[in-house]
Amino acid sequence: MRRSPLTEAQKTEIVPQIRQCILFADLTDAHIDTVLQHSRLVELQEGETLFEQQQPAHEFFLLDSGQIKLARYSPEGQEKIIDLISRGGTFAEAVMFAKQPAYPVTSVALLPSRVVCFDAKTYTAVLRESTDACFAIMAAMSRRLHGHVAEIDRLTLHSATFRVVCYLLDQLPSTQLGISEVRLDTPKHVIAARLSVTPETLSRSFSKLSREGLIKVQDNAVTLNDVSRLRRFAQGEPL
Repeated sequence: MRRSPLTEAQKTEIVPQIRQCILFADLTDAHIDTVLQHSRLVELQEGETLFEQQQPAHEFFLLDSGQIKLARYSPEGQEKIIDLISRGGTFAEAVMFAKQPAYPVTSVALLPSRVVCFDAKTYTAVLRESTDACFAIMAAMSRRLHGHVAEIDRLTLHSATFRVVCYLLDQLPSTQLGISEVRLDTPKHVIAARLSVTPETLSRSFSKLSREGLIKVQDNAVTLNDVSRLRRFAQGEPL
């Protein structure tokens, strides 16, 4: 795939988005300009691979549009989806701090996607000039670590229905209450793999929640009829 330098128009378009990202929020305009001068843009078709597991890592990424899955594969070819990246999400940033960086996962586009590729060496050079940015990235890594610990807890200690409810709630703002709708733009078999359940188990969980009157599923839309009760369930209260 071809990586294209960012045009001035593309830089202007992307700057507001990366300013919302914690990795760039504390950088000066000059620092951001330096990073963008060494950045590239790549367009991926559905199913196209951005990078592969164990490939040497020289870049980290921001998803400008589309959706990306990060997955690990066993020697036998079994897949475990580690994360699903939506617009505005960054990924592979942790590898830039390794002595011999290599991507621990494979990155594949689930939808036609546009990705900004940041040069890791340029970014780490900028970090040496910004203490605030260093603390920001430490905070980002800490939150991601806590997120992975919480996910391990969900996958090992909780039921499939619990995982489904948490997934649906993750698609909403933390302050959302009452009734809300979630669009399942991600294929259901991918969601099932992300939650470490079979597609059949995912369907049964949806059916159970529907019978309880908590959700209504229509095509790719899921209406959450009582977000408050679902949040209480995710915090340990029985349905």
